[in-house]
Amino acid sequence: MAALLLCWALQGVAEEATPWGADFFPNTELIDQDGRSVRFFDDLIKDKVVVINFIFTGCGDSCPLETARLRQVQQLLGERVGQDVFFYSISIDPLSDTPEVLKAYAAKFKVGPGWRFLTGDKAQIDALRRRLGLFIEGVDNGRSRDHNLSLIVGNQATGRWMKASPFENPWILADQLANSLHNWKQPSTEQSYAQAPEIRPPSNGEELFRTRCAACHSLGPEDGQGLGMRAVGPDLLGVTGRRQRAWLSRWIREPDRMLAERDAQALALFQQYDRIAMPNLRLSEENVDALLEFLEQESVRQGALEQAKATPDGARETQ
Repeated sequence: MAALLLCWALQGVAEEATPWGADFFPNTELIDQDGRSVRFFDDLIKDKVVVINFIFTGCGDSCPLETARLRQVQQLLGERVGQDVFFYSISIDPLSDTPEVLKAYAAKFKVGPGWRFLTGDKAQIDALRRRLGLFIEGVDNGRSRDHNLSLIVGNQATGRWMKASPFENPWILADQLANSLHNWKQPSTEQSYAQAPEIRPPSNGEELFRTRCAACHSLGPEDGQGLGMRAVGPDLLGVTGRRQRAWLSRWIREPDRMLAERDAQALALFQQYDRIAMPNLRLSEENVDALLEFLEQESVRQGALEQAKATPDGARETQ
């Protein structure tokens, strides 16, 4: 009897440990990409560590970038996704995003198991977004380019929740989901800080590449070329030598217009990479120039390193 009373007491403490329980979260009925009906609180987030974002598959701006970034996080977490970390992408345009459309969208991005894409009643989904603080009143209509881009990560059991940016470093997001939100229940296998490389301040162009482009594109062998983490788009090493500068600049600034105009090179890339449209990131000409300068400089730098490795004499000359 004493053991049973202790169990009940501990259960009561756990239930009172967080105000973010069944009384706070709506139990919205949703349908996943396989046509299965689920409840938001009971089936998706209760007692789980989760990442939740809202997308629509017709988005030509940041939704593809956000999906690609989370795909990187999923690959970093590996088999833990679907076991002790759960990914949920909920459509904000359920009128268009049927389960079949969501399943095709997930397949385009080569999404692995443990990540569910969900749709449902639009009014209920809007109410859920308001509850999570991811709805822009007066602007967000489910198809607007100005919808809230933040995503939510949290541990429902402990009540720890935070917003994150889709432009966040994937290793930071993976660390939050795998370690800090789990209260570091698994021992770290990372090397010591003494073995960490020196961090240099990035240029404006490099920062733009890391935050805007690196979700979909690698930049040579030093940046993960061939590893598959960023195979959504082409590797960009040497791209400034393969494409005309004016074409590249416009493609980065307004890819949606170039596709609408049926530009031959743009259409070829669209077809080659599973019809995933290049997002319009609303970059200024100044930002595009800085980005292209970084891509050119990095291509030259990596090319020189490869040449030095291939020729010992060249290696001595570059020292």
